[in-house]
Amino acid sequence: MAHSISAKMPFDSIMGSMSSSIPKKNPTTGRASGAKRGGRPPVTLSSPVAELPGVGPKMAEKLARLHIETIGDLLWHQPLRYEDRGTRQPLSQEHIGAAALFEVRITGVRPLFHGKARLVCQGMGEGPEGSGSIPLTIWFFGRYGPTLQVGRTYLLFGELQLGPNGLEMAQPELVAPNQIGHIRPVYPATEGIGQSKLRQLAEAALEIAVRELRDPLPAAIRETRQWPQLLRALQRIHVPKRNDGVPSRGEPALQRLIIEELATHILALRQRRAFTRQVAAPVIPSQTQLFDKLLGHLGFTPTGAQQRVMAEIKADLGQPLPMLRLVQGDVGSGKTLVAAAAALDVIGAGFQVALMAPTALLAEQHAHNFAQWLEPLGLSVLLFSGQQSAASRREGLAQLADGRAQIVIGTHALFQESVSFGRLGLVIVDEQHRFGVQQRLALTDKGASPPDAMAAGGARRPHQLIMTATPIPRTLAMTQFADLDVSVIDELPPGRRPVTTVVVRADRRGEVIERIARVCAEGRQAYWVCPLIEEGRIEAQSAESTFAMLSEELPQLSIGMLHGRMSAADKQREMDRFKAGAYRLLVATTVIEVGVDVPNASLMIIENAERMGLAQLHQLRGRVGRGATASHCVLLFDEPLSDRARARLTLMRETEDGFRLAEADLEQRGPGEVLGTRQAGIAKLKIADLQEDQGQLEEAGRLADELLLRFPESVNPLIARWIGAAGQYGQV
Repeated sequence: MAHSISAKMPFDSIMGSMSSSIPKKNPTTGRASGAKRGGRPPVTLSSPVAELPGVGPKMAEKLARLHIETIGDLLWHQPLRYEDRGTRQPLSQEHIGAAALFEVRITGVRPLFHGKARLVCQGMGEGPEGSGSIPLTIWFFGRYGPTLQVGRTYLLFGELQLGPNGLEMAQPELVAPNQIGHIRPVYPATEGIGQSKLRQLAEAALEIAVRELRDPLPAAIRETRQWPQLLRALQRIHVPKRNDGVPSRGEPALQRLIIEELATHILALRQRRAFTRQVAAPVIPSQTQLFDKLLGHLGFTPTGAQQRVMAEIKADLGQPLPMLRLVQGDVGSGKTLVAAAAALDVIGAGFQVALMAPTALLAEQHAHNFAQWLEPLGLSVLLFSGQQSAASRREGLAQLADGRAQIVIGTHALFQESVSFGRLGLVIVDEQHRFGVQQRLALTDKGASPPDAMAAGGARRPHQLIMTATPIPRTLAMTQFADLDVSVIDELPPGRRPVTTVVVRADRRGEVIERIARVCAEGRQAYWVCPLIEEGRIEAQSAESTFAMLSEELPQLSIGMLHGRMSAADKQREMDRFKAGAYRLLVATTVIEVGVDVPNASLMIIENAERMGLAQLHQLRGRVGRGATASHCVLLFDEPLSDRARARLTLMRETEDGFRLAEADLEQRGPGEVLGTRQAGIAKLKIADLQEDQGQLEEAGRLADELLLRFPESVNPLIARWIGAAGQYGQV
């Protein structure tokens, strides 16, 4: 249900004044809460967790594995689930796999002298209404354990399982009559710390919170929504009362925490945006001469969606504030042309443009395309990468510094310390989810003018245009990109034909190879993509073994190979040869996932497609269907196929809608995987869950608006409480 805390929270900034009355005795620890021990200062929520009685250095190390370093961190270590010891459940297969309370009369007891079990008992319990008594087998392990007597009835708490002879339980806990009704939280744990200890520590933290914890949410907000105070909400989570039942996500206490957390992340991003837009940016007047010349060379007209997004970008560039715009466009929708239009406006105004790509191969592809488009217009295009010779690098640095390089394209090498720009006016980031926040920020810092330039009316920061071909589900857009204006290119250029997708078992590989032979004999080209199983040698071996197999099966074809262990120069050489038609078939790993454009390629084979996510499959499929010929994508899979993998492949066969696939990907894999593991600064949610709680996002947005309008003084305390040092994650 919940997520353990992942960011250190500065509780000092949000605690109330200390009580001057005599400290109350803590019933959990037996000590006076807040009392000085040995002359040391009183224990507070910001104190190290080792300050709690019973927590030594070794236990503190174990708690640190759970991101619990201060006493206050314990308040945000949220339970995964609850054990309900207040309701007797009937013996039924309906409860299999769940821990619950059962009333059982013992009918037989037999000690065991072999195997792991020490004792096996037979019992009878009431089944569902009208079904009578149901037999149950109970196993006990270990040297010591309870002694059950035949004929007596016991309350057993444990997990019901289905064994070879019917229902059974292993090592259940005996519950005394006076313990009935307790609802116990079950926390994320680590080796060496049991649930009872975590419960004890959470209760100790709550005792300190009683006198320290301030509620940053104004009373007017809480009263309107009938939400409890923060302390009451946390008490409900950590020490739920019997009469209130098991906490649920729909009740006021949980709703308050979920919506408050989502609203806080929205506020942090809006605050980041407001901060960024306090500085100036170059005003870029709208002009069409260069772009009209480009269209004349290309011989086609932009789609209506491209024209709409271009107009939105032009309006942003015409303002004296930094543009912060995310352009989403499905595979093949023409984002590169939109980026080129923005770049031409900025270059026409006398400024430089930097385009950052996540891989050297994609940077090479962009450099090739932009050189073909812009050099006939008399503009200079520079490729800057880590693989260049020392002489080329020195010359590139000089061109960037004195402004001769009008557009530079590269990877992370662009934000190295030695790189400086003469007049950087626009930063374009392609496939933004593959870069960490700090990497994107470092590149825009390159364009920040010194104070004397600001005084002279120069630009302080460049405009920012962020592009992605991975559609961002609305849920993530509201919580991860609330600081950005969003444009969507929702129309494919004329001539783009749909790709027919088929799902084929791997044992029919021979038929697929025959299909490749026919396609290539007709003059077209094909890809065979091998899965990235893990970094390094295994990936290369996978491509190499497939290359060897296909070379033997298709000796009449010229076949190329591309994988991650090759140098950037070798990868580009192989890609260029395939694009020029020297190879009819290219065996590759997922390094070709983005940016590769070969219109003559009409067949894509994806090996082990069941191992890949929907977004990656969609990107790979997008490498074909770029010409006038009907194109196909074959998803090869191995049995056995999980239900989840089967659903993914079925959806790929049914739709080419990237947004529909992105939403399904979010449901299956979660936000961290959809955004990419390198997405430094992704919101680390403690209580809210973007999948379970997406229905609360509208209310979270309204709460954020209300706080900014009526209670701006509450914004920083909320960000400090929920996000802490991670409050900077909105920087782009």
